[in-house]
Amino acid sequence: MKKATLDLYADFLLSTHGAATATGLSEMVEGEVSHDQVTRLLSGQELTSKMLWQQVKKTIRSVERDDGVLIIDDTIQEKAWTDESELICWHFDHCTGRTVKGLNLLNALYHCNGTSIPVSFELVKKPIQFSDIITKKMKRKSERTKNEMMRDMIEVCIANMLKFKFVLMDKWFAARENFEFITGKGKHFIAALKSNRLVALTEEDRDKQRFSPVNELNIPEKTVVQGWLKGYATAVLLTRQVFTNKDGSTGVLYLVCSDLTCDHDAITTTYKKRWQVEIFHKSLKSNANLAKSPTRTVRTQSNHVFMAIYATFKLECLSIANHLNPFALCRKLLVNANRAAYAQLQRLQAAA
Repeated sequence: MKKATLDLYADFLLSTHGAATATGLSEMVEGEVSHDQVTRLLSGQELTSKMLWQQVKKTIRSVERDDGVLIIDDTIQEKAWTDESELICWHFDHCTGRTVKGLNLLNALYHCNGTSIPVSFELVKKPIQFSDIITKKMKRKSERTKNEMMRDMIEVCIANMLKFKFVLMDKWFAARENFEFITGKGKHFIAALKSNRLVALTEEDRDKQRFSPVNELNIPEKTVVQGWLKGYATAVLLTRQVFTNKDGSTGVLYLVCSDLTCDHDAITTTYKKRWQVEIFHKSLKSNANLAKSPTRTVRTQSNHVFMAIYATFKLECLSIANHLNPFALCRKLLVNANRAAYAQLQRLQAAA
């Protein structure tokens, strides 16, 4: 696909404030591109993670450093009124604690020197249908787990010679297989742990299988202790971070790090960078119209997701060049669009 075509659709997603339709794009460019051309664009070749890397590679090379971090996380975009398929289906949303109908997107976001760039993505598809033994209801499942997808994405990033030291992930990806894979590739990880994750603080306790939930251990605040996770043979560093929620309540975050040279400040400061993927997902939904495409087939829906990711990348580049965060920049576009609409309305009223 030509870059000019990619840029046109991406710019449309960043400019439009309603449904991202083929007719709407055609009208925006005053018919220079027909709505049929837009439809063919979305239903043509599959736009893949490899193609995303080709688009972002030049920018990556200009900002990457050895101390960069690779952040892995998924997000769910609800599509309650879209026909069910292997892509638009039911997923458990950890944020809401319920199962929702929509698309599940797994992203690898590279963060370095204040810049966040998507470098890989996977759409969670569930093509296998089966009948639940207990409920007798038809369900779907994926051919690969998200943890397997995650490891494949890290493998690709390493093959692309992306410079990074840590992989950051939340507790849903803090699996032994992921830890072993990351350290086996010469990288380190920092991950959140569930409060009931079993840990031993001495080699004797580990050898005698005397493990305790991490929330029952006496880990002083702002310190690190060396320990062993049950099922993971290598020593790790453990720390806890106490924080205050918006409602005034207190929360505790347990972190594990594979780099034994780190201290508490290094671990917590590095892990804070994981929040950048939450900002990316918010921008993807709010600024790049991820959910506002009326596409109906798996191919057109998948390609629209690619376009939204690419649009979010373009917005990040613009925000850096203009010294505005992506949300402020999109707000500026909206205000200018409203001003233009208001001026046109005044002209129409004056001529009436």
